[in-house]
Amino acid sequence: MVTSSTTGTGFIKTSFNGINALSGIGILSIPYALSQGGWLSLIIFAAIAIICCYTGILLQRCADSSSRIKNYTDIGEVAFGRKGKILAATFMYLELYLSAIDFLIMEGDNLDKLFPGKSFHIGSHLTITGKQGFVLLASLIVLPTTWFRNLGKLAYIFLGGVLASAVLVAAVLWVGAFDGVGFHESGELVNWYGLPAVMSLYTFCFSSHPVIAKIYLGMKDGKSSQR
Repeated sequence: MVTSSTTGTGFIKTSFNGINALSGIGILSIPYALSQGGWLSLIIFAAIAIICCYTGILLQRCADSSSRIKNYTDIGEVAFGRKGKILAATFMYLELYLSAIDFLIMEGDNLDKLFPGKSFHIGSHLTITGKQGFVLLASLIVLPTTWFRNLGKLAYIFLGGVLASAVLVAAVLWVGAFDGVGFHESGELVNWYGLPAVMSLYTFCFSSHPVIAKIYLGMKDGKSSQR
């Protein structure tokens, strides 16, 4: 394997990469999903988590099975040839692209609510309204991070994502316990009509699953680095 012990990411950085990939805005979508599907919808969440955990282990085993495998699409090629590589790449990039679009839309919505009525003026003839302007601003801020070729460098950025997730959880707990909202045993046991939306929301929590292979192959002390 091309990855060497000197260029790979260590355990701590890999942990930041993995936690940041599987946490984030999905934390905030779970309460809404519960309100739509009921408490028993948590069974669906647990099932999706188990499936992603098991398939993640399978990805690790696939990566260790051949020195030809350097990313997710290589697994498709080893298993099914060139058609498998194209199919795996199509679905992987489509999922990541749509997830990125979803994040940008939510970023624009949230910033527009935090700073209502804002607009961006470019020159004397072009004006961009708040929501669209915030989406473009977020895109420009995130764009330089796509130029990094080493997951070790990205780990420092991912650390910010991990801290942000921790702050979100702490804020929700604070509002529930100390800010007068409280925790109440209310809501439906199950809402069959809301289950389709619930499944999509729970699945979105694990939308970064395709990058698990890349994170593992970028490790400094992984088994694949010794091949």
